[in-house]
Amino acid sequence: QVQLVESGGGLVQTGGSLRLSCAASGQSFGTHGMGWFRQAPGKEREFVAAIGWSRSYTNYGDSVKGRFTISRDIAENTVYLQMNSLKPEDTAIYYCAAEREPLGMGTCASGVNSCFWGRGTQVTVSS
Repeated sequence: QVQLVESGGGLVQTGGSLRLSCAASGQSFGTHGMGWFRQAPGKEREFVAAIGWSRSYTNYGDSVKGRFTISRDIAENTVYLQMNSLKPEDTAIYYCAAEREPLGMGTCASGVNSCFWGRGTQVTVSS
């Protein structure tokens, strides 16, 4: 059974940093795209960042470009999200996603059912 477990969330002040981790188990995602999404209260789930199966491809939502960095450790079956210069509007539950099919870009572009999802980790940025 596939499991994605996020960690690293918490409370941080504006301008601070956090590093999220997502550990996958149940299968290897070394040839699968993986990504991060977030959902703030009362808002729809938003794309944050993705990393392709080859690691040479990364993509970011406009609101986080230049501040967030996605990376992965294939041997550890883990994806990371380094978040710098955090703002109150970054407050949300952050979800890890892993594409079910290999050789993708990690954006879950074919819909929510095209990915496995973690349960999320809360990030709160105080002003």
